[in-house]
Amino acid sequence: MAENWSSAEPGIIRFPSGVLVRGRGLRHPLPPGPVPSFAVHLLGKRPLSTEWDARWLRWPDFWLPGDRRQARSVFEEALSRAAGERVEVACGGGRGRTGTALACMAVLDGVPADRAVQFVCRHYHRRAVETPWQRRFVARFEDA
Repeated sequence: MAENWSSAEPGIIRFPSGVLVRGRGLRHPLPPGPVPSFAVHLLGKRPLSTEWDARWLRWPDFWLPGDRRQARSVFEEALSRAAGERVEVACGGGRGRTGTALACMAVLDGVPADRAVQFVCRHYHRRAVETPWQRRFVARFEDA
C-alpha cells in the first residue's frame, strides 16, 4: 500500500476523518514529489492513461456529472482509498469540478451538505465550486 500525502504539499485537503486528498488541474504540470496511487479524472472526454490506477467520471467543464450514482460510487471509492493511498481528484483547471467532487467527498466524510462548499473553499481553494448548479449538486448530494 502506498504512503499518503504530506499535508504541506500544494492542493492537499484534509477531511474531518483525517484522510488527505490532493486536488489539482490537469492542464498544469504534475507537481514535484510523489505521484498518486489512485486518481479520479473529471473530464468531458476520456483522459490520457496514467501509470497509476484511475477512474474517469464523464463531467463536462462547468456542468455536472452525467450519472449521479456513478459519481457517488467513484467518490466513495476515492475516499475509502485515501485512508491508505495517495488519492488525487482532478479536472482541467482544478477548481470547479474538482472542488465540487471534494465537497461531495466532504459530505460522505461527515460534513453537513449545507456547509460542504464552504469547507472546501476554506481548506482547498477559495474559488472552488464555480457554478450555482454545482453548489446545488453538493447541497442535494446526501439524497443521491
